[in-house]
Amino acid sequence: MQCVILAGGLATRMWPETRTVPKTLLPVAGRPFASYQLAWLAGSGIDDVVYCIGHLGGLIRAYVGDGSAWGLSVRYVDESDRLRGTAGALRLALDSGALEEDFLVLYGDSWLQVDPATVLQALRECGEPALMTVFRNDGRWDGSNVVLDGTRVCRYAKGLANPPPEMRWIDYGLLALRRQVIAERVPAGQPFDLAPVCERIADDGLLAGLEVHDRFYEIGSVSGREELEALLGSRQPR
Repeated sequence: MQCVILAGGLATRMWPETRTVPKTLLPVAGRPFASYQLAWLAGSGIDDVVYCIGHLGGLIRAYVGDGSAWGLSVRYVDESDRLRGTAGALRLALDSGALEEDFLVLYGDSWLQVDPATVLQALRECGEPALMTVFRNDGRWDGSNVVLDGTRVCRYAKGLANPPPEMRWIDYGLLALRRQVIAERVPAGQPFDLAPVCERIADDGLLAGLEVHDRFYEIGSVSGREELEALLGSRQPR
């Protein structure tokens, strides 16, 4: 069971700290954030991790290594200084032979309260090529961008100034994809983002949806990291 972690961005919202520390290694409640993500994945039964790295990627390699400290097998796909966007990084992973037939996609700054293996299993049990986890947001945490009809995302659109009333859900931050999605929908050798890929899959009626009921957290902003530290800090043994 494979998870690809996207951790190659510049993280400019967290400068100056992320000029010298990649965002996924920022300290949260006294530990590098990646340690939480990797323990969460391993605890669910995920055993294969691919890090898509770029900015300060060598520091991620040095900290995570081969993943054995978490009981994982970890590989790396390095964008170097040529950042390719979220979908472009996955295409590079595909062209490098790193992607399994199906896999999860996780952002290196996201803390999610869902069982990741359950998400991958849901993809395997449905007929669609892609599955998006979604959360009933109603505009509370960033702009809602998903219209969910039962178990199908019938519309996905980021950044709308005035989302329609039925757009009550938000992309939760954990995708499950079949490898064919990247092969067929993401061009090789150029920057490309996952958002338009998911938009087109939804428009084609091929994007499954799995609703999650506990909110997401992120460390991509100062306030986001403070919120997560309050949550995780309260769980640390005293």
